Amino acid sequence: MWVASMPQVWDEEGAAKGGVVTPAPAAALLGSLAGWMSRAVEPPAPRLCGTEGGPPVTAPRLRLRDGRHLAYCESGVPKDKARFKVVFSHGFTGSREDSVRASQEVAEELGVYMVGFDRAGYGESDPNPNRSVKSAALDVEELADALGLGPKFYVIGISLGCHAVWGALKYIPERLAGAAMMAPVVNYWWPGFPADLAAEVYNKQEVGDQWALRVSHHAPSILHWWMEQSWLPTSTVVAGTTPLPNKRDAEIRRNMKADGTFQKKNELATQQGIHESYYRDMTVMFGKWEFDPMSLPKPPCPVHIWQGDEDGLVPVVLQRYLASRLSWVNYHELPGTGHFLSAVPGLGDTVLRTIFG
Repeated sequence: MWVASMPQVWDEEGAAKGGVVTPAPAAALLGSLAGWMSRAVEPPAPRLCGTEGGPPVTAPRLRLRDGRHLAYCESGVPKDKARFKVVFSHGFTGSREDSVRASQEVAEELGVYMVGFDRAGYGESDPNPNRSVKSAALDVEELADALGLGPKFYVIGISLGCHAVWGALKYIPERLAGAAMMAPVVNYWWPGFPADLAAEVYNKQEVGDQWALRVSHHAPSILHWWMEQSWLPTSTVVAGTTPLPNKRDAEIRRNMKADGTFQKKNELATQQGIHESYYRDMTVMFGKWEFDPMSLPKPPCPVHIWQGDEDGLVPVVLQRYLASRLSWVNYHELPGTGHFLSAVPGLGDTVLRTIFG
């Protein structure tokens, strides 16, 4: 435990006149330890894309009002021919190139244009040290406006990237023509969850994940330091070792590790630094939100959630509870399905047909 002593006033003979008396050598030692601790928990500066010593810029980027750059990737039909325009928010370890993985044929049939973007700190998008659920939603809005998507557009998120969708429903609902979330990650501290249910499910996680989320929520300033200590219990999600009950999920991860895809995705996502990508994601998603999604009023657009009942990363019981609280959510539960929904054959087409068909 760190105890801060009161300031001391010294007389000419060197005797303390007030406050807690701390011998000079001990004071020096405490000062050194405090300085070391401060440096230890401070994450390293990010290596910005396009700067000296940083990764190169290879993707189209736009400049936001606050000066940050946002990298993006377009897919589907050309924007000027599209009937529906979608902004896609990738998940943990993802990138601008991620999508719902619908077939080009269905995208053309329905007239869907989609733009994915590297969320702040990921890939080639500049970090945002003030990143929050609200800033994620405003990045979506500013991207849509910069690309001329019109007064209303659709937003789709997957996994942890769905915090941007919840943020859009809270902060820019009037801009949304529709919203969809695929296996959206939940925050165990949302007030709408019954405390006993949330605690029961939380305690079923691996010990390292319990601690990583606990630190993300209660002490985000030390998360980087915590996650870098090999002797502390840390996130199995970051390590890629979380037990996956669904066979398809387990096989997908096993194959990605075997062929190098897993490592390449991690390297691309974290090339500017793991703190501003993965760890910042954790503190935003599992930190203290300004609102509870279960208290949101009915938005002026349709909202869909897809969730697998064998998801090893997002507890289906909490997703069911959330959906039961929000009567305006169209909830689609997928039997025998895990977390990696974009890899489920045909699901991307189903998602687009459900939203736009």
